[in-house]
Amino acid sequence: MDAFFKGSILFPKLQKPKIMKFHWGTGIAIFYTIFAGSLIFQVIKSTQYDNSLVSDEYYKDDLAYQEHYNKLVNAKALSQDLKIHNKPQQELVELVFPAELSQIQGEIVFFCPSNSRLDFKVPIDLEKGKVQKVETNGLKKGLWRVKVDYQSSGKAYFKEEVINI
Repeated sequence: MDAFFKGSILFPKLQKPKIMKFHWGTGIAIFYTIFAGSLIFQVIKSTQYDNSLVSDEYYKDDLAYQEHYNKLVNAKALSQDLKIHNKPQQELVELVFPAELSQIQGEIVFFCPSNSRLDFKVPIDLEKGKVQKVETNGLKKGLWRVKVDYQSSGKAYFKEEVINI
């Protein structure tokens, strides 16, 4: 009876499963598939990245570096430095100019490193004393560079400070 069940439809003869062998051709196919997939992934990711330049006129900016350096030296030579106070509770940035300067003119640039389209300029317009306040409500939260380029009595000055809004 045991022989009867071994070859019947109810109990088919059990065979060992065939094991697929890994040939060098299979390895090359797997390697090239992974390589092509990763290459396609990198191309897709690179097209989604904003690779705009920090400055559209970088060559002109590079040539004007000596002038910029002189402005930094002039600012360091002041007895009292320009103070930039970030006041997030009041949603403003307060700039306190040195008392020794008079007739201050220039501009304040708010530079957002993550998105150049958010950059904006504010002309220097001093209120009482030597203080200017710039409102920050509505600005994107994150890192900003405040660049102050100003002149007084024919001498140019520059100050840059990083703030977190």
